Amino acid sequence: MKYAEALDFMEQIGKYGIVPGLEGIRELCRRLGDPQRELRFVHVAGTNGKGSVCAYMSTVLQCGGYRVGKYTSPAVLDWREEIQVNGSYIAKAAVGRYMEQLKAVCGEMAAEGRPHPTPFEVKTAMAFLCFRDKKCDIVVMETGMGGLLDATNVVEDTCVAVLTSVSMDHMGFLGKTLPEIAAQKAGIIKRGCHVVTAVQEPEVMEVLAGRAAALGCPLTVADARAAEHVRFGLEKQRFDYGGLKKLEITLAGQCQIENAVTALEGLRALGIGALGGAEPGAGALESREPGIGAADGRAPEDEEPGGRIRKREFPVTEERLRQGMAQAIWPGRFAVAGRKPCFILDGAHNEDAARKLVQSLELYFSGRRILYIMGMLRDKEYGKVIGLTHSLADQIITVTPPGNPRAMPAYELAAAVAQVHEKVTAADSLEEAVEMARLLADKEDVIVAFGSLSYLGRMLEIVGGGIPTGELR
Repeated sequence: MKYAEALDFMEQIGKYGIVPGLEGIRELCRRLGDPQRELRFVHVAGTNGKGSVCAYMSTVLQCGGYRVGKYTSPAVLDWREEIQVNGSYIAKAAVGRYMEQLKAVCGEMAAEGRPHPTPFEVKTAMAFLCFRDKKCDIVVMETGMGGLLDATNVVEDTCVAVLTSVSMDHMGFLGKTLPEIAAQKAGIIKRGCHVVTAVQEPEVMEVLAGRAAALGCPLTVADARAAEHVRFGLEKQRFDYGGLKKLEITLAGQCQIENAVTALEGLRALGIGALGGAEPGAGALESREPGIGAADGRAPEDEEPGGRIRKREFPVTEERLRQGMAQAIWPGRFAVAGRKPCFILDGAHNEDAARKLVQSLELYFSGRRILYIMGMLRDKEYGKVIGLTHSLADQIITVTPPGNPRAMPAYELAAAVAQVHEKVTAADSLEEAVEMARLLADKEDVIVAFGSLSYLGRMLEIVGGGIPTGELR
């Protein structure tokens, strides 16, 4: 099957939508030989910050000498962005090869009267096949939605379960209250894993701690308030944490300190068997001397029941940890896509993300004139996003995210914005929105395109940005 045919097949099965539950993915994986059982995972759930945490952890592990699979969604730049090994996208030829196999298995299931696998189940199974064939040492994997009933939760060998900030989102699927949503996110916690969580609301923490205790899992709280000497910047940000001085990251945004600290604690949990000193979470990550672990810097290995050889620890030297944190990239998250005027792209599509966007705008651009380009999906809390963000904008331009059946038309979004902001215009296309914003903005002004991640990749192309990547062979 050619790559274009594989994309056509994914478009065809889009009609099967989103169906929470593990029965379908379990059967699909069983017929494929259960590739996920040959892999070890860092499983990341939460409402916001998941992708950034995955970027930090996977890049550090890669710099440490491991073969690392990364599975995240949604894609911003390219469909294949969701499945990567050591920073390289899955090859188009591999997508075609795996999709041919998956299409046949899906057809068998449907012919037997079973529900046809959903697009996300198919992509998840493809990721498992790719990571198994590439013999990944470890996979850093983001949930698609929720956790307990998410297709990624078919995995069994979770080393570390990471919970980023949990807030209200996907209420139609996950629940109407924070405890209900937290219970879904906590579903990724498996017996025998280490749990790392960002600081949460008390009602969320109660749920997470209860799940961890019930399964006998150690729990670490990654508290970004312990970060010291924080220096914010659009190009680089620095901070001290847990004995490590002047850690540097290049991802912008105030929330990235929290995401980085959460990732550091996740990495600490992965290497805890090779660490001496403080208990996890007690001042948190400790500096390590180079060379801890096996002779080649990799983790020791143990034999598990059944004769399988699995790494139990993934230590990384301090030098490689610093390198990985500094090299981590995550497109479309408070990303600088242009200068004079400064052009920011951000995927703030829910209440918590909108609040963090406002905090970052106030931090970096206080006193400067700001223009928005805003595009949302119908099923998101667009009213709350508008309410939180509108006061910082001098002018708001609305767009319709292209190619998404859930997209909110620009004119409807403009009507909603007009209830609280008088200077709003609906654009007929993304190109027109960018042209309008640039005509309205002076060199010292700031243009911020945000909302649905589904249109930010196209926006990067229009503005002239983009993140180059290799292709997996």
